[in-house]
Amino acid sequence: MLDQLSVNDVVLDIGAGDLRLARQMERMVKKVYAVEVNAGLLEDVGVLPVNLIVICADARTLDFPADITTGVLLMRHCTCFRLYADKFRKGGAARLITNARWRMNTEVVDLQVHRRSFAETGMGWYACLCGRTGFKEEPAEHWTLAMDSIVHEVFSCSQCLNF
Repeated sequence: MLDQLSVNDVVLDIGAGDLRLARQMERMVKKVYAVEVNAGLLEDVGVLPVNLIVICADARTLDFPADITTGVLLMRHCTCFRLYADKFRKGGAARLITNARWRMNTEVVDLQVHRRSFAETGMGWYACLCGRTGFKEEPAEHWTLAMDSIVHEVFSCSQCLNF
């Protein structure tokens, strides 16, 4: 995940916990906003570098700073992906480093990419703006090997209606 950062990034890290990751990131980037809702985890953080700003708040209701370029959301159990993605975009972030959609390794989500409607997408893997992922099925004869390596960025997937 750290390999995805650059020296000019301004990162907002949701669920920063005891700041272990935030401290690593602040050495590599311009600035890190570390957001943690549990004040108890922030009691003994010690002296912080000037480019690490700790915010004790609920990220769901927090107004994100306007200077962020990259969001970090490392919560496999996250149920608010769409809310956070929208807030990151509104805050100016171009990308989101997360494991919340596939719940496996991290991925870099381009927050500015054009997304197609789920209904307009053919057979294959998809990742929806709501955070849901899956494989859209069609008759087996439509499947090609190339479909296994492409993930369509979509909105309004069939699971969005059940949200």
